[in-house]
Amino acid sequence: MFKTTTKTMQWGEETLTLETGKVARQADGSVIATLGETSVMANVTFAKQPKPGQDFFPLTVHYQEKYYAAGKVPGGFFKREARPTEKETLTARLIDRPIRPLFVPGFKHEVLVMCTVLSHDLVNDPDVVAMIAASAALTISGAPFMGPIACCRVGYSEGEYILNPDVEDMDQLRNNPDQRLDLVVAGTKDAVMMVESEAYELTEEEMLGAVTFAHEQIQPVIDLIISLAEEAAKEPFDFQPPDYAILYADVKKYGEDKVRAAYAINDKQERTAAVAQAKADIKDALNEEQLEDPNLGAALKKLEAEVLRGDVVKSGKRIDGRALNEVRDIVCETGFLPRTHGSALFTRGETQGLVVTTLGTGDDEQIIDALHGNYRSNFLLHYNFPPYSVGEAGRVGPPGRREIGHGKLAWRALQAVLPAATDFPYTIRVVSEITESNGSSSMASVCGGSLSMMDAGVPLKSAVAGVAMGLILEEDGSYAVLTDILGDEDHLGDMDFKVAGTENGITSLQMDIKVAGITPEIMKKALAQAKEGRLHILGEMNKALTGAADFSVHAPRIETMQVPTDKIREVIGSGGKVIREIVEVSGAKVDINDDGIIKIASPNGEAIQKAYDMIYSIVAEPEEGQVYKGKVVKIVDFGAFVNFFGKRDGLVHVSQIENRRLNHPSDVLKEGQEVYVKLLGFDDRGKVRLAMKMVDQATGEEVAPETKKEDAE
Repeated sequence: MFKTTTKTMQWGEETLTLETGKVARQADGSVIATLGETSVMANVTFAKQPKPGQDFFPLTVHYQEKYYAAGKVPGGFFKREARPTEKETLTARLIDRPIRPLFVPGFKHEVLVMCTVLSHDLVNDPDVVAMIAASAALTISGAPFMGPIACCRVGYSEGEYILNPDVEDMDQLRNNPDQRLDLVVAGTKDAVMMVESEAYELTEEEMLGAVTFAHEQIQPVIDLIISLAEEAAKEPFDFQPPDYAILYADVKKYGEDKVRAAYAINDKQERTAAVAQAKADIKDALNEEQLEDPNLGAALKKLEAEVLRGDVVKSGKRIDGRALNEVRDIVCETGFLPRTHGSALFTRGETQGLVVTTLGTGDDEQIIDALHGNYRSNFLLHYNFPPYSVGEAGRVGPPGRREIGHGKLAWRALQAVLPAATDFPYTIRVVSEITESNGSSSMASVCGGSLSMMDAGVPLKSAVAGVAMGLILEEDGSYAVLTDILGDEDHLGDMDFKVAGTENGITSLQMDIKVAGITPEIMKKALAQAKEGRLHILGEMNKALTGAADFSVHAPRIETMQVPTDKIREVIGSGGKVIREIVEVSGAKVDINDDGIIKIASPNGEAIQKAYDMIYSIVAEPEEGQVYKGKVVKIVDFGAFVNFFGKRDGLVHVSQIENRRLNHPSDVLKEGQEVYVKLLGFDDRGKVRLAMKMVDQATGEEVAPETKKEDAE
């Protein structure tokens, strides 16, 4: 019934298996990839006809983590997987980026790639397995895919690169000082196609070494996919790239000069309008048959690319007149908003980010429900890209894949410089509002985020800046590496290469390649040029940081205290009664964890001190010989009971109230009266013995024995 093909190899410390022919046989390509005991099924389908008039490539990638894969039931009320998690969205993007450029140019048929995590051993991350499965499924599907690609993860510890480190080793890398890198690399046999990383101030040489190591390690996986395809691949889909040479010749004849003149305009809005007018003039010169040609859009884009790319490589002249390694003008402002905890406005040319930092308490930490278990995050970065930032009137909705991806890139870049939670016990939320965009708003978010957190008083280890690099690679091998690319240079270029870091090293690297010809020499030059640009931007940012920022008066202050674990129950009280009372009386927010670490938060220092004193009185033990301030809670014939230490009461015998004989304690005391008492000790039954007569009731100071004797006489 089944015609199954299986290929297996030893990859690092695990066994990698690819299997097809048993499951999802109606898909164009279906492969289950298994690494260790982590299994991901990838299914590929593609339309056999394009939609009429479609001028883009409609590739859709979905990545789904099923909770049953780890033996878990989803949280929440509905108990089933719903909208994609951040991890699922980011992994879908991770798969999309290296495979999209490898489809034959001109192929505009709808393609759907669905990756489903079927089993997770909590050791091998399924994202790498999913990309391998997707590549294998595409390779055997018959689609015009110029793969295969393969993918791996690289760690870096004690000067050694590690292939596919365990999930646990990569989990919350900031708290694992032994691991300095989480790098994912995808590539073909000959070239690297995609890089995504979170790093902890690695040098350019260390990062390049990690990418090279990864490319070497994926070679046997590519061979395994080819071996699978030799036995199980379907007949290649009969697709011939459209030939629109004649149409392009006319488009170029009618419009090259006008497009070249339009791209000579420096201002983005004016340039965009001029390019649109040039295209309209070209269309006016074409006949009806040419206007109805579905390849007209491709011909116009090709003309734009040829004009822009040719000028850059031949003359070194860019759209806005800058040199290849020149960064646009930068203006940095901190303290931009009056009531926020921290804010910054970062402007680089026509790209601008308004970035705001908010400091919260432990209650504000994000609880993340992941396949490998729940965990908490005290650093959040959210990125928003409204239509007005590019002068458009588009729809506004929930964050899309782009917003989530750009926000995560900035999050990764800033992770390395955050203070330890023990040193700065705050939840930090950074929000980047992109108010203008013409080239790398994610890197503007990194720069603005660093400035904003410093403005909020977050003790970062160092400032972080980011820069986007571009590449134009001609067929003859000549190339130009561009620093701080514009939107058009990104759109019509061959590489998007984003590097963020401090003066000491790289904290994040993201690279997407559109052509299979990037050599180590080009990557080395791009990294060196990016470092030069990054250091320039850091210099501009430092001008806005004149000194240590004052901690915002609107931000909560947090005091941390440690109590014995056997006292936690006393602090919380039955049903939370005690801790609620502390919060109500003091006005501070109190958070306690299972290790006995208590965080007390409030903008009011007096409220923090009040809560601290109340908790201390519960967990601490009174010391014999010390003087305490208390309140009379009950008067009896033989003395008075005084509440003097938290909930603790003690008896002041009538003979210990004053240095004279009293008929009854009520002669000098009444309930509710505040008095000073000295702890004399404990009797045989553990009862507290207190005294008042040797303490000055006005000052709370103990009276010297000589004075007591004189008073008695």
